[in-house]
Amino acid sequence: MNTTSPEAMPAKSGSAELSGANAAAVTGTGTSAQWLARYSESLMGVFGSPQRVLVRGAGSLVWDADGKEYLDLLGGIAVNALGHAHPFVTSVISSQLATLGHVSNFFTSPTQIALAEKLLELSHAPLGSRVFFANSGTEANEAAFKLARRHGKANSPAGGPVRGTILALEGAFHGRSMGALALTAKQAYREPFEPMPAGVRHIAFNDIDALRDAMDETVAALVLEPIQGEAGVRPLTREYLQAAREFTTRAGALLIVDEVQTGIGRTGAWFAGIAAGITPDAMTLAKGLGGGFPIGAMVTFGEAPSQLLHAGQHGTTFGGNPVATAAALATLHVLESQGVLANVRAISQLLADGLAKTGGVTEVRAHGLLVGFDLAEPVAHGVVAAGLEAGFIVNAPGPSTIRLAPPLNLSADQANSFLAALPALITTAIAAQAAEGAS
Repeated sequence: MNTTSPEAMPAKSGSAELSGANAAAVTGTGTSAQWLARYSESLMGVFGSPQRVLVRGAGSLVWDADGKEYLDLLGGIAVNALGHAHPFVTSVISSQLATLGHVSNFFTSPTQIALAEKLLELSHAPLGSRVFFANSGTEANEAAFKLARRHGKANSPAGGPVRGTILALEGAFHGRSMGALALTAKQAYREPFEPMPAGVRHIAFNDIDALRDAMDETVAALVLEPIQGEAGVRPLTREYLQAAREFTTRAGALLIVDEVQTGIGRTGAWFAGIAAGITPDAMTLAKGLGGGFPIGAMVTFGEAPSQLLHAGQHGTTFGGNPVATAAALATLHVLESQGVLANVRAISQLLADGLAKTGGVTEVRAHGLLVGFDLAEPVAHGVVAAGLEAGFIVNAPGPSTIRLAPPLNLSADQANSFLAALPALITTAIAAQAAEGAS
């Protein structure tokens, strides 16, 4: 990859009032070593040590503080739907911020209303459906958790069993705030913060019989991801999703579909669950919705779930603010008007075909541009490290699994450059592991 340093952006005359430290942050000056030293002295270590200090992006490319260029095949973990610094999205954000940046939720704005209408349109939501805006995926899932609780209370028979159970799946990841964390299956995430909110039970992944056995009159909701991204891009079958809809309807429970990672065109369809032929009672969104700007949403389908949360029962300070909703509208406009979902499907097939032919790759799971592939050796973390050295950003959700979630407008040439480099990355990772074992 090219290591030419990008030009440092000079401070504009209108920013003369910025202090030297603030100007440096805006322009991205300083070496990676300098920034990392300051990071270690000022930020909590919840993310570990940053792999790089990134200062600029354009499309699917980013540059670090030392001027090295990378092809971003992770997209902020499925967030940067149109890559970095998309000109239309940035212009809409700038215009909105210069017009009206924030109002409290005692008020609304045209962008908030228009975005809600657009999400209802894209999801083919029936009459009576509604939208709640938040700031992230975990916040959207917290809203869904409370929706399930309200449904359980409202539908518990007098003198009968309380609908207090929420079912989730083994391998699930729904966020790190307490309600979302209770839905998340990984014990390493949960254990430091136990006890979890009560009532959540995890059942076997993709097992229709286990779902049938678990579904009874005490269940308020089933929460699932159509594709488990954090677990290595594991899809639920169409048959399982349809059984989930059938069983929850029969039991009087809500079906809540977490599309935080799979929604907004990531799989080549607007929403993976809806593309599988199901209509949920609620759907959560975030990540790609804002094209890189923080926003989350919960969409409720039909009158009954849409009326569960009343005024004062849930809220947010920044959710649905004019800038975030403008960013989301701009992102959806580009995805829809420029045929980006067709590109997702084409590049997905290109990657799937190329990965299947790559030595050392044993399985490929390509669902649009959410791609997981398994390696014959447990060297995924070594591939990530070798990729960074070679100018590629990828992710290892497991010791033998690589995940790709690039911008949805990734080009064929960019995808091919990674496929061409991958054999060497695997070889380098295997050699590094052998050397480490011998030392």
